[in-house]
Amino acid sequence: MAEIESMTAFARCEASFEWGTLSWELRSVNHRYLELQFRLPDTLRHIEMSCRNIARNALGRGKIDCSLRLQLTETGSGSLVLDEAQAMRLIEASRRLRKLDDSLGAHSALDLLAWPGVVAQASVDIDIIAAEAERLFGQAVAELKTMRAREGQALDRLIRQRLDTISDVIAQVREQSPSIIAALRARLHERIAEFIDNPDPDRLEQEIVIQAQKADVAEELDRLDTHVKETLRTLAKGGACGRRLDFLMQEFNREANTLSSKSVASDTTQHAVDLKVLIEQMREQIQNIE
Repeated sequence: MAEIESMTAFARCEASFEWGTLSWELRSVNHRYLELQFRLPDTLRHIEMSCRNIARNALGRGKIDCSLRLQLTETGSGSLVLDEAQAMRLIEASRRLRKLDDSLGAHSALDLLAWPGVVAQASVDIDIIAAEAERLFGQAVAELKTMRAREGQALDRLIRQRLDTISDVIAQVREQSPSIIAALRARLHERIAEFIDNPDPDRLEQEIVIQAQKADVAEELDRLDTHVKETLRTLAKGGACGRRLDFLMQEFNREANTLSSKSVASDTTQHAVDLKVLIEQMREQIQNIE
């Protein structure tokens, strides 16, 4: 059974090396599809495709902003490295030349440093940095998934709480329905009696049955119960279920609207309004589910 994941989350991973520091920041928000945006140092732009593949294999939906920061140490950013052996060879050659001709002056240290091969800039293999950046990105994506799952658990609890309340409302409407229909029958009798002295009992009963059928909400209540069960089943199954849950919210709304239109009592109308509020609260939460 897969976990429900929220599309709203944040992750940060950092690692230090001899040559410097790498840090990834991943920010995720809800989106209809998977949209990845990368901000990379120019020297590491070539890793974007492999990082995209890592993210696609782990994430289903969401807009993900991925930022990589590279900070090189002095050694990694190109400090001077002295070739001492080459320098000693030059010093020895200079001494020999002065022995041959004492008019030749001694060379300064700066003269020696300017000689080709005596000093060079230290550098780090960019492939090593790229490999570490990709590995660290995998860790950041895993951390993001953990955060998304944690947020998903919170959304699951909120939705289940509202489903419990919806079930309570359905039970109340179902319990009140017989008395509402009985009151409707009595009102119809009274109103017809105001205009007709001796109404045809059969015709009167037929009209009452028609009106009672129009006001009957048992079918809508049954469908609402079914939607509650299906939503719970979908939550239990987990995984990328956001689209299915969103569809179920549309079905909930349809039944709540029908319940409202059939209402012949203020209590039922209020219950329909309560249902719409609960459904909208669930829908807002579901927008964040992958």
